[in-house]
Amino acid sequence: MLWFKYQKWIFMDFRRILGAALLITGTSVGAGMLALPVVTAAGGFFPALTTFLLCWFVMTTTGFLYVELCTKMPANTNIISIAHKYLGNTGKIFTWLVYLFLFYCLSVAYISGGVGFIQSMTDDAFYPPLAILFFVITFAFFVYQGAQMVDRINVFLMIGLVLSYLFFVVLGFKYIKHDLLTATQWNQAYFSLPIILVSFGYQGLIPSLSDYLKKDTKSLRLAIVLGTTMTFIIYFFWEYLILGIVPLTGKHGLLEAKLNGHSAIKPLEHLTKVKSVYTVGQFFSFFAIATSFLGVSLGLFDFLSDGLKLTKHGWKKNIVAALTFLPPAIIAFVNPNLFLIALDYAGGIGGSLLLVFLPALIIWRARYVQHIYDPTTAYGGKKYLCFVFLFVLCVILINVYQQCC
Repeated sequence: MLWFKYQKWIFMDFRRILGAALLITGTSVGAGMLALPVVTAAGGFFPALTTFLLCWFVMTTTGFLYVELCTKMPANTNIISIAHKYLGNTGKIFTWLVYLFLFYCLSVAYISGGVGFIQSMTDDAFYPPLAILFFVITFAFFVYQGAQMVDRINVFLMIGLVLSYLFFVVLGFKYIKHDLLTATQWNQAYFSLPIILVSFGYQGLIPSLSDYLKKDTKSLRLAIVLGTTMTFIIYFFWEYLILGIVPLTGKHGLLEAKLNGHSAIKPLEHLTKVKSVYTVGQFFSFFAIATSFLGVSLGLFDFLSDGLKLTKHGWKKNIVAALTFLPPAIIAFVNPNLFLIALDYAGGIGGSLLLVFLPALIIWRARYVQHIYDPTTAYGGKKYLCFVFLFVLCVILINVYQQCC
């Protein structure tokens, strides 16, 4: 009987870890995945792969930094309280501005993308306001129930995402031309760094997952490694497929798709001559959008609850829900394309500051300025943190250069 209980405990513990890992993957793998081959095409497959590995390493290890911070804070504590504790009011204001701007922008994008799917699947039977209302209310219900409910529905969405993804891989494998994968322009590869970095973004979930996994450091780190590695594997085969099928130049090439603002689905549809590709591509987009919207909304919900000191009970919980979903829904209704402009400025800058720079700065202050705990027992030393600071600076400079040129 004791052994049975022990086995059941192990199973339930791993079930939570796997659920957390899938939530990390679902949050990372969003609608932006469809554009990744387009922005990495100029550099080529192997330079893109190198950039993906670099971003995987940075985003995995900075997730560990957030784990180090979250596990030392009380329950239901989010990034805003962490920044306030270690960086004071300046850090608190900085975190409020960057977090809300970035996460509201992401929410607007996912709502707009979800509405597009609903309209395309119903032949525009749903007017945009009705489609927005339907999409937001549906997913707000799950987020309102908490991390456990989001975990459960996310598993089903991830199954849909994986199945539609596998369809592309199996269908497109025979169309791959390996000579397309050998073209490289290393000097173009770094331009895709900001977009790839944000495509691994999940750190806003760590406070929520910290409570969900009962602040167990090993479980959280394992969930992060599993989640970011699954994300990397998905991106690897996606890049291999698209860059191996779609040429860089010419009609229906990736450069043309980039100029026209199209995702990788459009040229793939034309080159494979398979009509079902577009339909499956629409479902793939929806699953990618839905999983990301759940993760981003859950992180934003808990952030607002902590930042405004509103408990997740009764009427206070309703206020938090309204602040989480109403602003992006209104923006999506008024101007769905506003996010595309904001993302150009916020993607690399906002993401790198909030997800990478902020945890490194807080850890530096906690370890080496305030001496709150022994740095020799924690992950990463001064050299690693300096590397993170330099990395963020490079990402911001690349992003600014792109906007100015």
